[in-house]
Amino acid sequence: MKADKLRELDIKELDAQVREAREQLFRLRFQMSMGQMEGVKKFRALKKDMARLQGILRERELSAQKG
Repeated sequence: MKADKLRELDIKELDAQVREAREQLFRLRFQMSMGQMEGVKKFRALKKDMARLQGILRERELSAQKG
């Protein structure tokens, strides 16, 4: 998901997205360890999305502290 679209979401929706991404990462890691997953493209993309989500949450946290 693009960062612009993520910035439009409120904090509750972002938290839900983070929880969902963590669950998916766990499942993908488990599948990879069992040898069931062939490609890692989805895993990499999910890690990048997770980083975007956490970055936006941190931005909001810092802006709330300033203002």
